[in-house]
Amino acid sequence: MADTKTASKQALFASVPVPKALMTMAVPTIISQLINLIYNMVDAFFIGRTGNSYMMAATSVTLTMVMMNVALSNLFGIGGGSLVARLMGMKREERAKQISSYSFYGAVAIALCYSFLIGIFLNPILRFLGASDATIDYAHSYALIVIVIGSLPAILSNAAAHLLRNTGFSSQASLGLSMGGVLNCFLDPLFMFVILPKGQEVTGAAIATCLSNVIACLYLIYAYRKAGKSAPLSMNPKLAVQADPNDIRSVYTVGVPSALLTGLFDLANVCVNIIASSHSDLVLAAMGIVMKVERIPNAINVGLCQGMLPIVAFNYSSGNHERMKETINTGRLFGLCVSFASIIFFQIFAAPATRLFLSTKAGDADLALQTIAYAALFLRIRCIASPVQMLNYHTSFCMQAMGKGKETLLHAFVRELVFYIPLMFTLDRLFGETGLAAALPAGEGLAALFALWLLHRTIHNEKQQAY
Repeated sequence: MADTKTASKQALFASVPVPKALMTMAVPTIISQLINLIYNMVDAFFIGRTGNSYMMAATSVTLTMVMMNVALSNLFGIGGGSLVARLMGMKREERAKQISSYSFYGAVAIALCYSFLIGIFLNPILRFLGASDATIDYAHSYALIVIVIGSLPAILSNAAAHLLRNTGFSSQASLGLSMGGVLNCFLDPLFMFVILPKGQEVTGAAIATCLSNVIACLYLIYAYRKAGKSAPLSMNPKLAVQADPNDIRSVYTVGVPSALLTGLFDLANVCVNIIASSHSDLVLAAMGIVMKVERIPNAINVGLCQGMLPIVAFNYSSGNHERMKETINTGRLFGLCVSFASIIFFQIFAAPATRLFLSTKAGDADLALQTIAYAALFLRIRCIASPVQMLNYHTSFCMQAMGKGKETLLHAFVRELVFYIPLMFTLDRLFGETGLAAALPAGEGLAALFALWLLHRTIHNEKQQAY
């Protein structure tokens, strides 16, 4: 029975028509990405019901720290997961088990270290990220619960989901992550407006998010153990210590660039927050709203790329480069269609989309209206970046699938440190807050041109080596 399931999963990667295989892997992942996005968006939505722009600004500050959970989970989730998929393509099941176990416990260790360090330096970090006297207490309350207490279940959940997905269990991974998002929808209003007193809405949102992460993590551990009966997934610590040193290096070769990619994206958000807060707390709150709204098409495209990754990795290692290229091209086409549709939508509905996240009927209505006006303007500018952002995500995931850590790292550094962040400071100085918003499409556009050249060169070199 286990052999039959394994053969079925490998057939999905190796012989099922590419559009069908891609959709089979990507649709559950896209759904989980969207529902996982609810973790932060639901918090922002319900906090916005208070009409308090300072509470909204506090969630913008802590978003950077939450995104670091994603970066750290990618270290072992994508680094280990892509290697497991490649080892499956080479029929090295025992080595794949060792790496899955190593990645599982690596995620636990990195989560505990992150929680400990944030706990020691919490207030200075929040100040660095842009928290003002008006927002520091709210930001501290949220970060203490969601990051210091809640990083372990959050990081382990994402890492386990990546490992499940890369062995063909995309639906189980998506269900676990989606479960947390759905729970958060119900727990947020319960803790914010029923259990805790008025003025403690941010604390209530944090408790709800942390509890949702814990429940999702428990389910994903269960799914991981169950999948291990028919797939090379293990939680046996003995296998972790038996992992081949070369395989461990391969985990970090892909995992470190993947984590740095998200970490550099996070650094860019830190710079956005710092620059926005230098204008005013309202600009910071508005930019925080926009960064949540624009993540909807980004989440769809990241889900698509995550579903594509194991198919590309499997066919790369098995030598079926024609199928690999077909998968890459099909994924790119689907993603660009989503991106252009999102531009049309946001240009038309920018104001209503941003108004969802801040009430004008509670709190200070004038401040709320000013914040929404900023947010609608920023969204119309920044959404233009969606297609080129997709090309950057797509290229990065393709190179991770092929185990090209150096190329992935090069792309990440050029994207954020050469183009986006310098343009951010330059355009803000020249054009103010609108220039800050315009830095995203300008930086991502230049990075996408570099990414396409880099991917073409990488595939061409692989073809030359094959002959």
